[in-house]
Amino acid sequence: MTEAFRSTRSKRPGLLRSFFCPRSTLGLLLLTLALVFIANCGLRSESRGVPVGVEAVIAGVTDDIAAERYEKIYNEAADLWKAELTLEETVSVFKTLQAKLGKMENRTLHSATEQHNSGGPLKGNAFIVSYQSRFQKGEGMETFTLVERDHQWLLARYFVNSTALK
Repeated sequence: MTEAFRSTRSKRPGLLRSFFCPRSTLGLLLLTLALVFIANCGLRSESRGVPVGVEAVIAGVTDDIAAERYEKIYNEAADLWKAELTLEETVSVFKTLQAKLGKMENRTLHSATEQHNSGGPLKGNAFIVSYQSRFQKGEGMETFTLVERDHQWLLARYFVNSTALK
């Protein structure tokens, strides 16, 4: 009876192995899923679907504001920005924001909206990203509007709504 038990028992692992995926196939499946996950993370950031390129422009503009590089912001902005504000007006607006709000301390993503427009000032691909932001002298909502031109994201508009600006 012991031999019969052993022979029955020795057949079971083979039966289970043929029923479930072999280790190499399971490993390949897990590797494939991991690669798909990593690839998707590269296309979109962790900030609820904001493309990495959009976040990079926003981070650059934020750094430029903090360092008071207002001319750089103007020169790298989309034509829409330049059609609405001169360099002097751009500098004046940012100096006013700096004087009334101080430097930006932190922000939390509020919303991100991708648009595909067939006409109007935001013709083509646009991304509008809003943040609940804390500045040295108050809180507010920052809104960045970026447009895609020649496969590059450019700042088209920047708006801050805060009671500290009144």
